[in-house]
Amino acid sequence: MLREMYLGKVISWERRNRKSEEQTELVDKIEAEEKYFTEKMSLDDCQRFQKLVNLYTQLGSSEEGEIFAFGFSMGAVLMKDILEEADFMQSE
Repeated sequence: MLREMYLGKVISWERRNRKSEEQTELVDKIEAEEKYFTEKMSLDDCQRFQKLVNLYTQLGSSEEGEIFAFGFSMGAVLMKDILEEADFMQSE
């Protein structure tokens, strides 16, 4: 894995998202609602609405980065503890 990351074959922020049927249905509903509202709005309101949607997208990306960093850190601490425990068990 480390070699693949070094060579650029694995990029931590890119992932294949295998959407479940439930997720696909939810995305379809969101897009339908967004289309409904944008069709009813004036051009100015529609542009402001799109800016709002983009802000939510930016927030989500930022949160995903924080979640990734936290999860990675937790995994590293867990591995450190496991290795320390394994060393302790071998020294007995």
